[in-house]
Amino acid sequence: MFRIYLDNNATTPVLPEVLEAMRPYFGEHFGNASSIHHHGQETRSAVEHARDSVASLLGCQSSEVVFTSGGTEGDNLAIAGLASPGDHIITSSIEHHAVLLTCKHLEEAGCEVTCVPVDVRGLVDPDDVRRALRPNTKLISIMLANNETGVLQPVEEIGKIAAEADVYFHNDAVQAAGKVPIDVRRTHCDALSISSHKMHGPQGVGALFVRKGTQLQPLFYGGRHERSRRAGTENVPGIVALGKAAKMAMEGFARGDDKKMSILRDRLQQGILAQVEDASVNGEGVPRVPNTTNIVFDHIDGESMVISLDLKGLAVSTGAACSSGAIEPSHVLTAMGLRPDQARASIRFSLGKQNTAEEIDLVLALVPETIARLRELSPAYRKEVIRS
Repeated sequence: MFRIYLDNNATTPVLPEVLEAMRPYFGEHFGNASSIHHHGQETRSAVEHARDSVASLLGCQSSEVVFTSGGTEGDNLAIAGLASPGDHIITSSIEHHAVLLTCKHLEEAGCEVTCVPVDVRGLVDPDDVRRALRPNTKLISIMLANNETGVLQPVEEIGKIAAEADVYFHNDAVQAAGKVPIDVRRTHCDALSISSHKMHGPQGVGALFVRKGTQLQPLFYGGRHERSRRAGTENVPGIVALGKAAKMAMEGFARGDDKKMSILRDRLQQGILAQVEDASVNGEGVPRVPNTTNIVFDHIDGESMVISLDLKGLAVSTGAACSSGAIEPSHVLTAMGLRPDQARASIRFSLGKQNTAEEIDLVLALVPETIARLRELSPAYRKEVIRS
């Protein structure tokens, strides 16, 4: 069966060039990057070369890049490493659970937490962040791009608010890195987390930008790796791969790959809306990452649609991969004002560098016929048709 993968916000396939870059570090270049002999210095050089590439992607100094195991660790390290009991943290209602549950844990430990709302488009209002400030506010954590809708948050405005208030600012940029240009100087953030496997690198490695001079309490204790900010022997193959993926992302921006992907995404989105009644885009009308569209199809069950499309060779999702199978509707979509049934009827299509125009044509044939079939089987839909 010919398969099409449109769930790249869950994870991306490793690009062949990235796989080739990391392959030698599983074999002949096996040294511990902390060792002072030839084998160690060989891998240390590779790690630092990758650090330079990640720094270029983020617009920071190489010394400000801390390698981690991925986005979840990066979010945990940034938030728990900057806030202590008695401090006040501001975040939003649509953050990834890596942020929300870290804040909840800190709240139980004695921090105060304020979750600002979003509007119907999924946008945080910077004025809500400003109004939430308190004398003991220590940290603001707002994502750069939402993982379900792709909506880009006004982080530059919020960053200015944080800077004026002398408050730390963290961005979860896991779903933005490699898709849109990032400049940590423009956003005024003090910490920013990314993950390799969302940008065509391998799973299990990521990076955290920590602004020079920022006092970060480590999560792990052991050796003095990563300038004592993240103990543990470096994952050299993964770090090399992340560096290669970062370099390829920069080259892609120079070629205009992000604009080409946006055209492909819009073609998919407009093609579906033209063929399917009672469908609308979640987060429409505001800036989004170029690869993502989230569409609500009234009168269907999203999980049933994911399964039906998978049987036909198309992989999509109802939202965050780490929440798949959850009984509760998406916290992101309900925060935007969708009813639970609408949230459950929403499907995320997320493109990657490997997707083609020919694949989009096939998707535009598969989706409408699948929707029609599912609605025929829906008692609620049949009642609606009879009533109208």
